Amino acid sequence: MAQVNKRSVCPYDCPDTCGLLVEVIDGKAVKVQGDMEHPYTRGTLCPKMANYEKTVYSPHRLTRPLLRKGPKGSGDFEPISWDAAMDIIKKRWREIIGQYGPEAILPYSYAGTMGVVQRNCGEAFFNRLGASRLKRTICSKAKDWGWSAVMGSTLGIHPDEAQNSDFIILWGNNAMAVNIHFLHNVGKAKEKGAQVWLIETYETPTARVCDKAVLVRPGTDGALALAMMHVIVRDGLENKQFIKDYVLGYEEFTEVLKDYTPEKAGEITGVNPELIEELARLYAKARAPFISLGSGLSRYGNGAMTVRAITCLPALVGAWAVPGGGLSAGVFTGSALETAIITRNDFLKKPTREINMNQLGDALTELDDPPVMSLYVYHSNPAAVAPDQNMVIKGLLREDLFSVVHERFMTDTARYADLILPATTSLEHPDLYRSYGHYCLQKADKVIEPVGEAKSNWDVFALLAQAMGFHDPYFSHTADEMVTKLIESPTPWLAQVDLARLAAGYPVELPLPENYKTQFGTPSGKIEIFNKDEEEPLPRYLEPHGDDAPFWLVNSPSIYSLNSSFNEREELVKQKGGMYLLMNPDDALAKGFVDGDPVVAFNKRGEVKFILKITSRGPKGVVVTEGIFWLKDCPGDRSVNALTSQRLTDRGEGSTFYDTKVDVKRIKK
Repeated sequence: MAQVNKRSVCPYDCPDTCGLLVEVIDGKAVKVQGDMEHPYTRGTLCPKMANYEKTVYSPHRLTRPLLRKGPKGSGDFEPISWDAAMDIIKKRWREIIGQYGPEAILPYSYAGTMGVVQRNCGEAFFNRLGASRLKRTICSKAKDWGWSAVMGSTLGIHPDEAQNSDFIILWGNNAMAVNIHFLHNVGKAKEKGAQVWLIETYETPTARVCDKAVLVRPGTDGALALAMMHVIVRDGLENKQFIKDYVLGYEEFTEVLKDYTPEKAGEITGVNPELIEELARLYAKARAPFISLGSGLSRYGNGAMTVRAITCLPALVGAWAVPGGGLSAGVFTGSALETAIITRNDFLKKPTREINMNQLGDALTELDDPPVMSLYVYHSNPAAVAPDQNMVIKGLLREDLFSVVHERFMTDTARYADLILPATTSLEHPDLYRSYGHYCLQKADKVIEPVGEAKSNWDVFALLAQAMGFHDPYFSHTADEMVTKLIESPTPWLAQVDLARLAAGYPVELPLPENYKTQFGTPSGKIEIFNKDEEEPLPRYLEPHGDDAPFWLVNSPSIYSLNSSFNEREELVKQKGGMYLLMNPDDALAKGFVDGDPVVAFNKRGEVKFILKITSRGPKGVVVTEGIFWLKDCPGDRSVNALTSQRLTDRGEGSTFYDTKVDVKRIKK
């Protein structure tokens, strides 16, 4: 019996990017655990990645190409060979290109894998094809915009800084579900006496590790931040020397802040003005206040402006100048790798149209210049995760739409495909990983051979290139060779790490310059509260979109799934429990509901069945659902995104998932 332990990396869309140790016996992965030598994740795995081998060897894995033989959405397929699959794609795409041009073909992908090679290699193929391009803005584009409007290209703060903070605010960060390793730093700070506050729309599981939870009305976080700064300026708690040395636009901003009294902010946010005063003073008087900023609060029509306002807080109190102080909106390591080697924008002979991924429903049902005639989906599940699910499914049901889905499981999107191609898991292909939550990089070799006939993104795009007659040398390389090329052609930043150790599969950490926290990457070299290049030069409060309905809907992440991933694991689906709608007791009483009632949440876009759970975790006027379910596990025929909108954020063209209101009714028995 041959037994070896191999290093790998968690590939999912999470800031923690955990190091893995995989026990392999006779070529089979039998155990996956955390790597104790990883400098940030330190051997801990979330409930989702524990037992990852159950995903790899799931009885539900797709192991052969499948051709639809029943109606779209029926899940009725028959197996075919890879050669036959390539022939079908080649024939249909050539017909489409001949009649409509290559822009009638649309790729759709996002973050089902976060590896630099496997995630991005499709862009090279579709650039070479001349297909429509996808604006991949579904996650945190507005958050990035809001941060950049104030901080420019400033490096993100190292997450371990929080260990030295004495006052931490988890602002919209449900760390128990999406950022568990940051809680290690929170724990270290609490051991030294730090207070930890949570600012959220309802009491998430993360509230259990916090000293206090402040619940704001959805989409109003910006007003809370502005009121906190009003108190800081009014009471003379600002750091005048730091502002003089490092801040641009403070005087102009104080005029804006005069309008945001705690009383006015209380009316907007629902937070007691006295609590706003307390929070502002604790923050300003802390030795080293630290804000960990989540992404959900940016998924409103005012998302970018909200993040701009919150990002100004540490500037007013000089938090950047002290160990343990600052604000984390993410870690930006993209410049460490020459990703253009993978994406090959030079293959694009002329600019092609761009389609926003948040508006896939409209793209599939309304575009006609040319219409989208073929959709190629890889490492994403838009039928479940894209907004306005009814419009997305309406588009996927088009008989004239040729849909190809490269997947590991029969997801909601795969069920609507004409052709399904079996995909590898991260243990079955090589890649190179960076993180957006810490500064570690790690190479992951192929740990096991692919299950069945599964192929990686890289290998499938090489086959597609061959089928379409592309002879560029790029497509003849292997994924291993591309990983090696990224390491052996390092950027100046990457060149500072131990490249031999990185090539050997160990985690390495990108170094940060001395005093990096006060080296601001803006045109002025200062924190730009006043930004002359923005349509609105100064931050203020903008109202979210909202809908004509009585309840805000918060579709929060679950501890037991990640977007729609991990729904293939029955034990994790069971741990999520039913598809619940959480409602405040006062609202339930007014509606005449009792706990466990079957209910329908509805608005002008659709309706979704839930099981009612009455709880005081949410405030009046807010209902909450946790996690995305595959349709097969839903009480009805739709999941939560039948209620969300294709509207975009104020800046960055991001998603507005949380900017949703609904009414709720009991299902008649």
